[in-house]
Amino acid sequence: MPEGPEVETEKLHEAIHEELEREGGSLLRTIALTTALLAALAAVASLKAGATVNEALLLKAEATRLQAEASDQWAYYQAKGIKAAVQEATAASWQAAGKEPPPGLSQKVARYGEEQKEIEERARDLERERDRASAEAEHLLHQHHRFANAVALFQVSIALGAVGALTRNKLVWLGSLLGGVGGLTIALYALFA
Repeated sequence: MPEGPEVETEKLHEAIHEELEREGGSLLRTIALTTALLAALAAVASLKAGATVNEALLLKAEATRLQAEASDQWAYYQAKGIKAAVQEATAASWQAAGKEPPPGLSQKVARYGEEQKEIEERARDLERERDRASAEAEHLLHQHHRFANAVALFQVSIALGAVGALTRNKLVWLGSLLGGVGGLTIALYALFA
């Protein structure tokens, strides 16, 4: 009389174990592939986030330089106005003394007025360029924030993918995929908005 069951359980146990490993292995491979894809997308979004913030900083620096140049032009404008006022005061002094002012004074006042017009135009052009650079930098900073948010979602998705792989839980892995789709959506919006 045999001491154990007649059915060969060791072969059955091996067959069940192989089947479970095959199913789990397939899930693990799928999770690994999707996690690798999410990591690649996170890397691209991270590069874009860095590039946009660098470009925004350059534009902000350019706007600051343009503001300094515009301020210099306005100071030059004021200097010409002061020179014209001095010439007018000199002419008034001559007239107060009952004498005719030298003819060059009125020409200088007119020349300073013309120079002021040119200087004002240059200062306003610089201010327009400054505003354009500043607005573009602001747009790039918004784009940077979107890319940074996409990177954060990708990182959460990757972490969820790891948890899904460790626990072999498809629901957690699907949550990872959902987060990845959200990150991709935000990254695409940042890229094309």
